[in-house]
Amino acid sequence: MSKIALDATDRKILRFLIKNARMPFLEIARECGISGAAIHQRVKKLEEDGVIQGSTMVVDHKKLGFDVCAYVSINISDLQSQWPAVEHLKRIPEIVECNIITGTYNIMVKLYCRDNDHLMKTIFNNILSIPGISTTTTSISLAEPFVRPVYIDNIE
Repeated sequence: MSKIALDATDRKILRFLIKNARMPFLEIARECGISGAAIHQRVKKLEEDGVIQGSTMVVDHKKLGFDVCAYVSINISDLQSQWPAVEHLKRIPEIVECNIITGTYNIMVKLYCRDNDHLMKTIFNNILSIPGISTTTTSISLAEPFVRPVYIDNIE
């Protein structure tokens, strides 16, 4: 994937949107010293270039009853099964993130469950039932001290 060249205004727009995706474009325009129409055009271009891929709300999983956050490292028995396995993993609603990784395992997923029983059922009934998945190792997160968006201050 090719790197997109951003100017100072694009970076400033991204900083505002990363901090608050719901910030009105007119407010961003005032902060950047350009018109609202120019902000709309730039944001549309950033979306078309794939720099902005959507916006989300940050939700406290514990307040919704999902008290367990876990990372599951997954070993694929046959690398031909990797991408079909990823497609199966996409259909498991507890999984919120999936990464192809280096090292002993091939895939790592992050998931949220109500409790350890829910986690066990998700691993045994859903993840381990996917063709091509041979073994898993699970790490339970004890705390999530911080989450931060991508660091963009040094982007050229």
